[in-house]
Amino acid sequence: MESGLLADIAILVLAGFVGFAVISKVPNTLHTPLMSGTNAIHGIVLLGGLIVLGRLEDPTVLDSIILVVAIAFGMINVIGGFLVTDRMLGMFKSKPVPPKAGAAASNGKVER
Repeated sequence: MESGLLADIAILVLAGFVGFAVISKVPNTLHTPLMSGTNAIHGIVLLGGLIVLGRLEDPTVLDSIILVVAIAFGMINVIGGFLVTDRMLGMFKSKPVPPKAGAAASNGKVER
C-alpha cells in the first residue's frame, strides 16, 4: 500500500474520532445553529466537488464514479440538514389561535 494513501486513511479516521468527540460535547441549544453552519460549509464542499469533476483531465471511470457518489451524498446531506433545521425552527413559531365557537354566537351571527 502506498504510504500517501495510508497517511490519508489515518487522517480520515482521526478526523472522524475528533469530529465525534466535538459534536458529542455540543449542548442541545446549539444544535440548530451548528447544523445551519455546517450545511453552509457543506454547500461549499459540494461546489468544490463539482469544480474538481469538471476540471479533471482524462479521468478514470473510478474517479468519475467516486466524485458523482460523493456529490450525491453531499447533496442529500445538505438538503436533509436544511429540512431538519427548518422543522426544528418551526417548533419555536407560535401557532395561530383558532376562533372559539362561542365568540361567533355572541356576536349574533348564526353559522350554518
